[in-house]
Amino acid sequence: MLLTSADPLARAYDLAMLDLDGVVYIGDEAVVGAAESIVGARDAGMRVAFITNNASRSAAVVAGRLRDLGVAAETGDVVTSAQAAARLLAERFGPGAPVLCLGGPGLRTALEEAGLVAVDGDEEARAAASGYGPDLRWREIMQAAVRIRDGLPWVASNTDHTIPTAYGVAPGHGVLVDMVQRFTGMTPQVAGKPARPLLDETVRRVGGRRPLMVGDRLDTDIEGAHNAGVDSLLVLTGVTGLAELVAAEAGHRPGYIAPDLGGLTTAHEAPERDRAADTPAWRLGGWAGRVDEGRLVVEQVGPEATVADWWRVAAVTAWDHRDRTGEAVDIAAARVPGTDPVAR
Repeated sequence: MLLTSADPLARAYDLAMLDLDGVVYIGDEAVVGAAESIVGARDAGMRVAFITNNASRSAAVVAGRLRDLGVAAETGDVVTSAQAAARLLAERFGPGAPVLCLGGPGLRTALEEAGLVAVDGDEEARAAASGYGPDLRWREIMQAAVRIRDGLPWVASNTDHTIPTAYGVAPGHGVLVDMVQRFTGMTPQVAGKPARPLLDETVRRVGGRRPLMVGDRLDTDIEGAHNAGVDSLLVLTGVTGLAELVAAEAGHRPGYIAPDLGGLTTAHEAPERDRAADTPAWRLGGWAGRVDEGRLVVEQVGPEATVADWWRVAAVTAWDHRDRTGEAVDIAAARVPGTDPVAR
């Protein structure tokens, strides 16, 4: 259920597609060690792309922010859902097509860079593009919604329902998409994760024959990798904790798991079933996992007991139980090494 790579991932894959929030940075701070891990991956010959569902900022602005955080990034290293949306529209309607732009500066810039003409809601348009824009006015939303209801083709940059802000988790572009869908009865084509176009656009722009998706969210990053047919690495510096991981269904399960981006520069071994055990059990390194009366139990059985291997054993043990019984394991007594007794 997890993959094994005898080589470090940075040698086994030629492109890392890194989600940003929760992977490279959290809020206004870089994830500890992220910049160094990215350097190590590049030194091993891996291309690195920074991809984001947030359509409000241009690639140049995102690259500047990364540099401010100490992460080496050029504009060409960044790919946004706005760029993926613009590609879809340019391929369908051709250069010079007027597109109603319902979003922020990042969406408008992406449309114009793709050779399209970004127009407002009261101007002639061949299609509509929408994306997160904190300064959108209600009149703009109404104008776009009426035109979409009347048949204007619609591409949405993403359907994320939440977005992190300085004042807490706030409604994301997906909330606007839901509202417009209810009003119009129309469903947009979606460019951002977990839909495939953003990952395809990243490979097209940055290159690479064997890409690896790297993210912290199961329902966007990892599901997006499945949809695009590429392998994935889940890092545990963001929103996914033990509760989410053990309950993951097949389409949300990563190929690899690592505590952080340091996992790019290491080999990965998957747990193996313990054939000698009376009940289903899994082992890796110094850890052995089993489910006892519905409860997840991961015990140290040897000296080579790393935190990364604990997570891998916990995940595979729980997934095996879920696939056999249809039930998620109870993690109330599980203890992630180095944390409080009650795991997140």
